[in-house]
Amino acid sequence: MISTLQKTIRPVWAVRGLHTSTVEVLKCPEDTVTASYGRFISEVKPQHLSSLVLHRSKRMVLDSIGVGLIGSTTDVFELALQHCQHMYAPDDISSVYGRRGCRLSPTLAAFVNGVATHSMDFDDTWHPATHPSGAVLPAVLALSDMMSNSKPSGPDFLLAFNVGIEIQGRLMRFSHEAHNIPKRFHPPSIVGTMGSAAACACLLSLDASQCSHALAIAASLSGAPMANAATQSKPLHIGNASRLGLEAALLASRGLEASPLILDAVAGVAGFNAFYEDYVPEPLESPKDGHVFLLEEQDMGFKRFPAHLGMHWVADAAASVHKLLVGLGPGTVSPSQVQDILLRVPKSKYINRPFPESEHEARHSFQFNACSALLDGKVTVQSFTPAALRHPDLLALLSRVRVEHPHDNPANFNSMYGEVQVTLVEGEILKGRCDTFYGHWRNPLTNESLRKKFRDNAGAVLRSEQVEGLIEVVGGLDTLGDCRDFLSQLQ
Repeated sequence: MISTLQKTIRPVWAVRGLHTSTVEVLKCPEDTVTASYGRFISEVKPQHLSSLVLHRSKRMVLDSIGVGLIGSTTDVFELALQHCQHMYAPDDISSVYGRRGCRLSPTLAAFVNGVATHSMDFDDTWHPATHPSGAVLPAVLALSDMMSNSKPSGPDFLLAFNVGIEIQGRLMRFSHEAHNIPKRFHPPSIVGTMGSAAACACLLSLDASQCSHALAIAASLSGAPMANAATQSKPLHIGNASRLGLEAALLASRGLEASPLILDAVAGVAGFNAFYEDYVPEPLESPKDGHVFLLEEQDMGFKRFPAHLGMHWVADAAASVHKLLVGLGPGTVSPSQVQDILLRVPKSKYINRPFPESEHEARHSFQFNACSALLDGKVTVQSFTPAALRHPDLLALLSRVRVEHPHDNPANFNSMYGEVQVTLVEGEILKGRCDTFYGHWRNPLTNESLRKKFRDNAGAVLRSEQVEGLIEVVGGLDTLGDCRDFLSQLQ
């Protein structure tokens, strides 16, 4: 039974231009899953984050900023930024990646920075499959810019970020479908929106009921179909998740109400299970009862090159064959050596693209990434330029690719593998296989590798001293009494 409407008087929040008010709050039953999530978000404190969680989340923040900065050089980011600048009244509050002096309203800044983060498919990935940081970090940054009277401390900033990551991971673990490479909805457009809302509700210090409503409002703003994968619209999924989660938290802070059972399984009524039909939720225990964050148990996957995560297995397998080919010949790989290329990969239609015609399709093509690694020994940012896509040697190799989907190779980022078999014109067969690529959560990038990736990405738009300054400030984020210096370096 849903309890009766009770009137309470409490401050809403104090950020730029806003004031306290009196609102009516629907009190959720104490024993619902939805209420348990609201209580968790409102009760969790920085001291509940272990040193390992802090370490891993700071790596995520640094990596996400880096891919956002290099993402600000892409066409899709420029289109999104121009749209926001031309269609909305100017509101210079929150900063924009890679654009000195450019500011937007908080929700629009969250949107364009989210688009930048996913514009090259270079952002982190978790299991069950989603891109957690890009949906949360731009929203928390934009909201921090918005809080003009008192900036959050570093620990409070990291707490909000981690709450956003935790909520995403918890929701996806309640569905078997969510554990596999998606077929219907793009996960960040669903759980990412919820995570963004949770993070912003945490940073705004909303009460438990408001936090529950923020999640329920976010659910009404969630969802994007997989048909837009490998197009310029896919980065909008991350941008919208960040933006709409922030809006959900702001609306909840004003007193807007939504279903108090959005995360519960209610027979005959679609809540969060509208997205995952096999969703079986469990309450979230109080942070006071020894709650262990998922990031404590499973590290994050960081990409070495900008493409769909599944590409990293087949690229590493192909790179190992490249070494064998180079050892047989004059030091380079030529299509004239190759008679046939066989890829053994999971069955997933949207990343099986034999002849990609755009950079976005190439980032989602087993065939393209395998052939690029066969030719060059690796896949890089430059592999997706127009010239690289049209290279005659690459096109020749693509014409010789066959694909198999072995039964023991599931479409699951935690248990899949990539195998490349090359038959040479003389009849010799060369094989390469990758079970866990470098950067996977089971084989994470070292701090040195992660910083190199950040330097390469951030260096595309920032001076070297700015890049090093960001590395230093993010590394000490958990000790900052005020985030002002961190935010100023992004501006």
